[in-house]
Amino acid sequence: MVNKFADYMLGEDLCDVRDLARKFSDEKVQPVAREIDHDERFPLAEIQQLGDLGLLGTIIPEEFGGSDLGHLANAIIMEEISRHSPTLGMCVDAHTSLGMVPVLIAGTDKQKEEILRPAVTGRKILAFGLTEAESGSDANTVSTTAVLDGDEWVINGSKSWITNAGPADYYIVCCKTASKGITAIIVPKGTPGFEIGKPEQKLCMKGSSTAQLFFSDCRVPKENLLGEEGKGIHYFMQGLDAGRIAFSSVAVGLAQGALERAAAYAKERKAFGHVITDFQGVSFRLAEMEAQVQVARTILYNVAKMADSGQRYTTEAAICKLTCSEMCQDVSRKAIQIMGGNGTHEEYDVERLYRDAMLTTIGEGTSEIGKLIISRDVLKKY
Repeated sequence: MVNKFADYMLGEDLCDVRDLARKFSDEKVQPVAREIDHDERFPLAEIQQLGDLGLLGTIIPEEFGGSDLGHLANAIIMEEISRHSPTLGMCVDAHTSLGMVPVLIAGTDKQKEEILRPAVTGRKILAFGLTEAESGSDANTVSTTAVLDGDEWVINGSKSWITNAGPADYYIVCCKTASKGITAIIVPKGTPGFEIGKPEQKLCMKGSSTAQLFFSDCRVPKENLLGEEGKGIHYFMQGLDAGRIAFSSVAVGLAQGALERAAAYAKERKAFGHVITDFQGVSFRLAEMEAQVQVARTILYNVAKMADSGQRYTTEAAICKLTCSEMCQDVSRKAIQIMGGNGTHEEYDVERLYRDAMLTTIGEGTSEIGKLIISRDVLKKY
């Protein structure tokens, strides 16, 4: 697949990263993508293979085992693996953006060494525990509590819809503490008083393990505090900004995968004595899909470059995520329409991509939350 426009935006070094990720995706991910979905298998082996290739730690400094290539490198890696398995892309996003970024921002040197170094190899998986049954988009209303008792935090409460729950080895848990605000505390898997619920049965991203977390007098050392008490939401929001870039990459990669499959099918399928690409109803729809993907990719790469330059990019990340996720849903729907009845059959993969596209408008902040962030900025500027 030649994309001169993307090559121009990336440059030679990042094109090499993209080509490595694409080769891995085509050779290792594509053959098992349908199985990951059908068997609801968490793609741990594939995550570890990405770690072995050095493709998990692009936003982590070299001193902690990463490559420090930046957010744009991470975006193109996520895009490539999501062409075949958006589930894998989502699991990696939760591991790197929501998991690694808060530790990188606020962790002590000891926490970074113990958590980040094995995380960039995929030998330790991370998860972030914020959402609760009554606290989703309104992040400040969590009810899980942590009380300092001597040298230990005692945690009580529960979390819902936590990505990577189960396979994850470390959980960054947001709790109410004595200080004003939300505090982030690191809870290792297997800690007494910490239980993980059964994986949720979902419409989409089926290989992504999503479950509840339960805490009953769960005790962890006070040294497991991440950053400052009361600043947990601040760390989460920075991870969420990075996550919106990464999840936008999942959406762009998913849409690219749907486009490629629809185009290949359309060039072979015949109707009324012609391949269906001879009909403008089909060829023009493919043109629309290509334009939509290219526009979204342009926004994605530019916002990733903003992040790499050190600029504040909260609003731009929301714009990127809103644009890419809504585009993703539309393009995957058009792919099914081009393929007709075959598009609904799992053999052709686009039905899986269409299902997975649903979550891109929900994860890392719903489209409605994105519009709220963007509108606030608009009203300040004009």
